[in-house]
Amino acid sequence: MAEHDHSLTEAFKDQPRTVWVTAFAAVIAFMGIGLVDPILNSIAEALNAPHEKLTLLFGVYMGVQVVAMLVTGWAAYRFGPKRTLSAGLACIVVAAGVSAFADNIDQLIALRVIWGLGNALFIATALAFIVGQARGNQHGAILLYEAALGAGLAVGPLLGAVLGEWSWRAPFAGTAVLMLIGAVLCAMLLPPDGPASERQPVNLLDPIKALRNKALLINSIGSAFYTGALFTVIAWAPLAMGLRPIYAGMIFFGWGLLTALAGVFIAPGVARAIGDRAGVVSAISGYAVVMALAAIGVLTDQVWLISLAVVISGIPSGILNTLFTGVAMSATDSTTPRSVASAGYSFLRWMGAAVSAILVAYLAEWFGGAAPFWFAAGYCGVAVLAIVGSNLIGSSRSAPAGVNQNQHTVDDDAALTGAEEF
Repeated sequence: MAEHDHSLTEAFKDQPRTVWVTAFAAVIAFMGIGLVDPILNSIAEALNAPHEKLTLLFGVYMGVQVVAMLVTGWAAYRFGPKRTLSAGLACIVVAAGVSAFADNIDQLIALRVIWGLGNALFIATALAFIVGQARGNQHGAILLYEAALGAGLAVGPLLGAVLGEWSWRAPFAGTAVLMLIGAVLCAMLLPPDGPASERQPVNLLDPIKALRNKALLINSIGSAFYTGALFTVIAWAPLAMGLRPIYAGMIFFGWGLLTALAGVFIAPGVARAIGDRAGVVSAISGYAVVMALAAIGVLTDQVWLISLAVVISGIPSGILNTLFTGVAMSATDSTTPRSVASAGYSFLRWMGAAVSAILVAYLAEWFGGAAPFWFAAGYCGVAVLAIVGSNLIGSSRSAPAGVNQNQHTVDDDAALTGAEEF
């Protein structure tokens, strides 16, 4: 822990402006994930929006990132990372700014599509600038990126809550202004793109081809089901609680803070104690229990219990953010680059998020308000079965060189990859 703390201190010292500019923009981009949560009920009242339209604000945002997993790498190769990053920032500025003037829920949904695409384009290339420009070793750059993730996840709901008390439009306007500042700074201070010949070629279908690996495919399916449970919390819990923006924002602030802290500080300890695969199974099982608590809170009309479940769910989410990707990547072979396998894994993972976010409102309509949480607990059960199944497949073949499928340490970039997919 002392070595980790020392690295964290060193990571923030004497970094160039390009790193801080990119990190600032990354914080704003990650804020977009939880920004809408505190104001969902305000949007419903102001625009007379049904629940199935409100949850689409998350469904389409995630859905476009399913496609983006296949496009962003190619775009960075074809147009250059700075151009790709700048295009992403421009999409976010436009989508957030126009959202502040939306007249109906359908306009907001369409703008969230643009927002999600912009976020994907930005996040896919922001990492390259931070790692490439940061002083010190790669681990320090990773810590900077994780810090940006944690700040964005925690501050997003808080900003949405504070500004949402004034008007549901204010969080969108505030985000647009902050991201515009980040976009201008990135355009002025980031180094220009080099020639395309210096960039690694990327084929659009490479991530899909990587899923021919059965163990990776099953791990990815397991991740899709867990992420479906995660987005049940993000998309449905605000509606189930029915709280004012400030109270909902504080709850999701706690969720984001615990997610970030657990990923950096708790996950490595879990891996050392029981191994990463056992850590994943334990965390998913814990998440299922938390989902059951939230369902009981709905059935008994105990909002405090739903709120507690949301906050606590940040702990297994943070652990899984770090460990799940490492488990999935242990299924790859030496013929598939890690970045390509990760893109294929993320393709299925975000498909689970998009489907879940769209489905929750219909589950509640068909089976009652507690149903989305019960289904989320069931998703976790499927995810556990997938991890166990992938382990059986993996044990029947030799692991890739240098990979221990039940390792008791966490690679430096494990949390980073999970954060990048977030």
